[in-house]
Amino acid sequence: QVQLVESGGGLVQPGGSLRLSCAASGRTFSSYNMGWFRQAPGKGREFVADISWSGNRTYYADSVKGRFTISRDSAVNTVYLQMNSLKPEDTAVYYCAADLSPIISKDLYDMDYWGKGTLVTVSS
Repeated sequence: QVQLVESGGGLVQPGGSLRLSCAASGRTFSSYNMGWFRQAPGKGREFVADISWSGNRTYYADSVKGRFTISRDSAVNTVYLQMNSLKPEDTAVYYCAADLSPIISKDLYDMDYWGKGTLVTVSS
């Protein structure tokens, strides 16, 4: 079992920044890949970014590449999503997910555990 708790969401103006955190507990943190997904109002859940169990590989959706950075800190069992140059279209509930497979995936159906999400609103 893996428990995930997101934090750091809120209201930010266009062009601003936020850092989301996802605290993990349960299984050994360094044994699984981690991902961030988001779901905008009225839309399906979509891939944002993910990071391998070792932290050596990262992948991003084209829509956030160059603006968002995913990272992980095994000392505190936490994965982060630094979001810069935020746009109104980034408004969504952001979820972190744990993928226990040895093969990193962008597919939400490959994720094994999910947090409850944190809301990010980008608006002036």
